[in-house]
Amino acid sequence: MRILVIKHGALGDIVLAFPAFAAIRQAHPQAEITLLTTAPFSPLLERSGWFDHIEIDSRLPFWDLPAALRLHRQLRGFDMVYDLQTSARSSRYFRLAGRPKWSGIAKGGAFTHANPARVKMHTRERIAEQLEIAGIPDLTPPDLSWLTGADIARFGLPERFALLAAGASASRPEKKWPAERFRELANSLDQQIVWVGGKGEELPFAVPGLNLIGQTSLLELAAIAARASLAIGNDTGPMHLAAALNIPSAVLFSGASDPMLTAPRYPDGGWPIVLRAPSLADLPVALVLSSLH
Repeated sequence: MRILVIKHGALGDIVLAFPAFAAIRQAHPQAEITLLTTAPFSPLLERSGWFDHIEIDSRLPFWDLPAALRLHRQLRGFDMVYDLQTSARSSRYFRLAGRPKWSGIAKGGAFTHANPARVKMHTRERIAEQLEIAGIPDLTPPDLSWLTGADIARFGLPERFALLAAGASASRPEKKWPAERFRELANSLDQQIVWVGGKGEELPFAVPGLNLIGQTSLLELAAIAARASLAIGNDTGPMHLAAALNIPSAVLFSGASDPMLTAPRYPDGGWPIVLRAPSLADLPVALVLSSLH
């Protein structure tokens, strides 16, 4: 049996799909499973053991004929497709794929997730309900031991530390707690600090502790997060990794995002501490500190 799983990114979206990836593999242990995703997540997910093959979706415009033909070849020949992206774009893949058995929201699919309330559900519960319709009833905590094996000796991590993720997407500045607040928080914590984030998320001043922003791969980031005693940060990918690895976490949300839809989750589905303010500039350091107790 040949199965295709479709899931693009951001990183947080990928991490929230980990239980679903694992459940699909568990439900089809003998199948040949291919993941269609975007390039940044291929090295990470190649380590997971959930997929036999990973294909890169360049997501070029459909009018780009060579790209459309390549996508057509990527989508053909599967007995079953789990569209975990469930976007307007990925739903168009149903016809390109030749209308195989399809779990998603595409019209005409064999296992259509037609719940009108799906857009009001958290990603985890929405995917769980979608898979239940397709005959996969349980999302159990996945084995993420593969996620923590990167060699991180070169970073010289302290024995005990708090992980701070002060960045966010450059296109979403409203999701960032002011950098000065993060510095104040770091100076108030009673343990050493390790800062993480992607390239382009560097802070505009020196910070206390070990600054690894922009210096890690995703696998290194996960291995670092797994060693933290707690994690505090904006609504961003590193916080999803920390929560997925069961690190006690506090996540900061502005009014620009709804944590009831997209917040990081612990492996058993539990929720981290969620602190929200219409504008993160109005979220005091004292409230973040008190929430940790």
